Amino acid sequence: MNREADSWFSPTSPPPAWVDEHGGPVPYYPPAPVHVQVAPPVVPDRYEPDQYLPDQYLPDPYEAEPAEEKAAYEIPETPETGWSGAPSRRRRWIGRIVLAGVLLIQAALSLSLGNTADFAEAASLVLGRQELDHLLNGLAVTTDLVHGYPGSPSLYPVLAGAAEKVYGLTGARLLSLLFALAATALVYSLTRRLFNERVAICGAGAYAVLQSTVVVGYYVSPDALAILLVAFAVWIVVYTNRAPVAAVLAAAPVAALAAAVEHAAVLVLPTLLLLAVLTSWPLPTKGLLRGLLLGAGTLGLLTVTGALSSIRNGTFARGQGTESALAILTTSAQWSGLFLLVACGGAVAYLRRARMYEVVDAKIVDSAPLRRAALGLTLCATAVLVPLLQAQLHTSAAMFRHIGLGLLFAAPLAGVGITRMVGAHFRQPQLGILVWVLMLALGISQSTLRFESWPDSTPLVGVLRAHVSAKGHYLSEVEGVPQYYLRDVTAPTQWTSVRALGAAGTAAAVKKGYFGLIVLDSGPTATEDKAVTTALTTAIRSSARYRLIAQLPYHVSGGSGTYRVYVKQ
Repeated sequence: MNREADSWFSPTSPPPAWVDEHGGPVPYYPPAPVHVQVAPPVVPDRYEPDQYLPDQYLPDPYEAEPAEEKAAYEIPETPETGWSGAPSRRRRWIGRIVLAGVLLIQAALSLSLGNTADFAEAASLVLGRQELDHLLNGLAVTTDLVHGYPGSPSLYPVLAGAAEKVYGLTGARLLSLLFALAATALVYSLTRRLFNERVAICGAGAYAVLQSTVVVGYYVSPDALAILLVAFAVWIVVYTNRAPVAAVLAAAPVAALAAAVEHAAVLVLPTLLLLAVLTSWPLPTKGLLRGLLLGAGTLGLLTVTGALSSIRNGTFARGQGTESALAILTTSAQWSGLFLLVACGGAVAYLRRARMYEVVDAKIVDSAPLRRAALGLTLCATAVLVPLLQAQLHTSAAMFRHIGLGLLFAAPLAGVGITRMVGAHFRQPQLGILVWVLMLALGISQSTLRFESWPDSTPLVGVLRAHVSAKGHYLSEVEGVPQYYLRDVTAPTQWTSVRALGAAGTAAAVKKGYFGLIVLDSGPTATEDKAVTTALTTAIRSSARYRLIAQLPYHVSGGSGTYRVYVKQ
């Protein structure tokens, strides 16, 4: 068989793919499998309005969104500073708690003092009892102690007399303590308004341990009430600096009342007017109007009530003493030198830099350097007004009481001085503690010496009680003490002081034998000059009408002396 003849395809055409070149079948081999990876469809988180998505990728409107998972702990935002300078309730309560501790220390220091009534305390109580009887029963005031009283006899003596009638001498002294504690609280409040809580705490703490503050807080005198009224007037001036101008008139009656209660308080009234001007920064016109309005109101009230004439004829009309001005200023430096030094340092630091800038993110507008200088100079200068006046009068008889009127104004700057010693963020607290402890030690020692500066009158009263009666006339250089402690035996009109008759008149009455009993004081506590005592002793001996029945020596912090008691033969 012919291969070519039997072939069903043309010999010239190419063979099919399944036929090899010889016409035989090509073996079949299956292709290797190909693995293609298909990526899942990407569904965007947010669909554009015109974007097409398959139905299976469209969100179900009825399906709730899954809850957002929260971390177990989240790091809070960290502030730039660890504390804020903005006022807060926490800071106010912490300040009040610390203030309560300061007041407890002040009260403890005052209550630790003790002695019988001083002649000034006794005079206030005798006058207070008579003024109270005059108001309640219409009885006349007959004691001659009213002529030497340093204030209005119808104000503080009435309060002291009422407290003494109920609780005795201790009750009258506790009334003074109440006034002193209230004044310290006002010092804290007004200093907080001027500066901040820290300065207020330091200023009140330094003021509370001063010798003047501790003694006046347990001493029957109008000074405690006068200091409280002055502090209240300053508080009103400071707290009305942003109020309308007429609001400052609220301080006028308080200031006038302070000057009427204690005439020496008139010394600090000009400072009150300057504060009305300086605390109105940055509005000088408003400040001038406040100062003028306050001055006019205070002066008008003093004139209408007659207190101005009493002040002229009282405090500033006294005779000259015999003490040297240098000795008086030295004594003043011992009582208030450290406190005033710290206050002056605070004034300088406040002038150089208004704040310590502990809060870096605080937006604070500092006052002008001129205003800071004027404020520091005014407050520090007021603290030395009383010593300068006493040095001019050459007497320091009442300086330990009056000096507190000026130190009250320096207390805010003393707080500034202590806080600047401590530094920002309490870097050096030991310096502030050291200064305060020194002030505390000085206050304790000086107040104790002050209450030991007059003798215990118990022996003298015991001798006098055996030789006096409801009839007779008696002369005493120890003013007030016999009238007070012998009020159940004698009347105040039976006792005469040397000041009432004068040295010549008293000597003439002694020579005539007018008095049935005479008490002379030849020690450092004598209210009269030694020349007057010597003249009375000479008159007693020349009259030959009296005999000496008792010599009572005593020892006080200022020296030694002797009470001599003569009775008519």
